[in-house]
Amino acid sequence: MLARLQSHAVLGMDARLVAVEADLGWGLPAFNIVGLPDASVREAKERVRAGIANSQFEFPLRRITVNLAPADLRKEGSQFDLPIALSLLAASGQMKSALLTDFGAAGELSLDGAVRSISGALAMAEGARRSRLRGLVVPEANAEEAALIDGLEVIGVDSLRRAAAFFSGEETLPPARVDTAALLKARSAEVLDLADVKGQQHARRALEVCAAGGHNLLMIGPPGSGKTMLARRLPSILPPLDINEAIEVTRIYSVAGLLDGNCLIAKRPFRSPHHTISHVGLAGGGASPRPGEVSLAHLGVLFLDELPEFSRLALETLRQPMEDGQISVSRALTSVTFPSRFMLVAAMNPCPCGYLGGGGRTCACPPQKVAAYRSRISGPLMDRVDIAVEVPALNKKELVSTGNREGSGAVAGRVAAARQRQAWRFNATGIYCNAQMRAGQVEQFCRPGEAASQLLDAAIDRLSLSARSHQRILKVARTIADLDGAGVIEPAHLAEAISYRGIDHRGWLGAG
Repeated sequence: MLARLQSHAVLGMDARLVAVEADLGWGLPAFNIVGLPDASVREAKERVRAGIANSQFEFPLRRITVNLAPADLRKEGSQFDLPIALSLLAASGQMKSALLTDFGAAGELSLDGAVRSISGALAMAEGARRSRLRGLVVPEANAEEAALIDGLEVIGVDSLRRAAAFFSGEETLPPARVDTAALLKARSAEVLDLADVKGQQHARRALEVCAAGGHNLLMIGPPGSGKTMLARRLPSILPPLDINEAIEVTRIYSVAGLLDGNCLIAKRPFRSPHHTISHVGLAGGGASPRPGEVSLAHLGVLFLDELPEFSRLALETLRQPMEDGQISVSRALTSVTFPSRFMLVAAMNPCPCGYLGGGGRTCACPPQKVAAYRSRISGPLMDRVDIAVEVPALNKKELVSTGNREGSGAVAGRVAAARQRQAWRFNATGIYCNAQMRAGQVEQFCRPGEAASQLLDAAIDRLSLSARSHQRILKVARTIADLDGAGVIEPAHLAEAISYRGIDHRGWLGAG
């Protein structure tokens, strides 16, 4: 007897269709799984054996061969437990095969026959829709997550017995439903507000420009000046995720197994890895490639505090995703690409002790030590930073001030208006903010007037700007003009953009 059921293997961000074939032959009882399974799939034999027996079914004492096709695709994960068990029940005649060709299945079995949650259910649902399956049977805990995909019947089951009853047509289960609009509306209110930040008007303005154009930001200042406080409030002024963006972010977290019971990520991600993170943890990878921090921050913020403390190798891995909006991870058996379109916000001290140039204490670092500290950050990486600002220590008056300060709501309104102007400008171009413009688009949309051009020429000579730095200044100037509602980049806009690169990155980093 032979039975076949469709399932999926998750490879990077995508799900590949896998046919689970079960054959019961004559001979001594045996249970073999072929088709390039890894250890977790081979261990399914014991979970399936116990799950079938404890669900009041009879485990067939025959020569069992389970094939996972295609045979050249490595199979990983516990999601094959349920389709293997169902195909065995169909092959042994204990379950009718009424819906085996219409629905796929995925789920982990416990020893008592219960169906446990899995990672990557959203990607599997997308794969099932691409494969033109009518629907997908998943663990009950993953049903709402998979139901985010339109045009697919998603059935949630809590046990092998219920899954078998559904596939045989003995029990009708309603498809899972999810109200995505309600989920986005019910996003929790931001508890962090820019009104909490005292002083630092220059840094607050830089944060607003950063949010309005999707630019990368570096803050330099002594300990306690508010760098981290400012960075953590950036999501409160960013535009909310729309439904397509929310599903895109949710798919990444689903593949990484980080949904934590949420069926939809409704807020922009804010990731803040510790400086001891490896380059693999930052960029993604592993024997079975999984998303790293740059992908988990997709469409959100990646905050690197104490930037020079990160390893040089980890920092250099940021260069490709910052430029391309995606990162490719290659291994011996496979190569996958993860999305990584994030805003980099970094913070650092001016010297190892942190008090060079102010901060209320005297710096005790020798020039050579300061130069070595700053040189940990390469020039090519700094070229990819659009805005760099100094965040000085607060003075006594600022510390004790209790006056009203502009909150995130007002700033978010200006940011949203600037983003709407960019959405109109970049309609049908595949990008949505100024930071994503390519060279041709910069020439098209960022042409300064004659007076502004003369100012830019002087800045290029004085700061020895690279071609990339020149383009980034124009992008930032375009964003400042959008915040002002101006159609043309004026000298004032360009002057502010140049001021954000007033720290000559390479010279400052190499100075003592």
